[in-house]
Amino acid sequence: MAKNQVSTPAAPAAIGPYSQGITATGTAVYVSGQLPIDPATGAFAGDDITSQTRQSLENVKAVLAAADYELSDVVKTTVLLKDIADFGAMNEVYASYFTGVCPARSAFQVAALPKGARVEIEAVAVK
Repeated sequence: MAKNQVSTPAAPAAIGPYSQGITATGTAVYVSGQLPIDPATGAFAGDDITSQTRQSLENVKAVLAAADYELSDVVKTTVLLKDIADFGAMNEVYASYFTGVCPARSAFQVAALPKGARVEIEAVAVK
């Protein structure tokens, strides 16, 4: 897979662990939005945004692994937040999972998430 960062001074610089854009060639896998449910218990990993973000990303990682992909293959994520005030804490956890050429990312506050989750994360990976 060829994954290259797109960066231009003609648009605002990335202010976190994401890229302005990514070009990628290869075969893609689309990971559905992952809630922060621990597959071993069927319950949320915790009530706080930090533990929920970590579990959502672990679930993304597990789905990728099942398709023989890794987090380093991810080119785009979408983060859905119950409360945009959780963005900073989510971003800290997110930054520990994505390093180097980070994927493009969108983040939104939504009215509600399934089961009352604080976060849901989907991903697109290419290799």
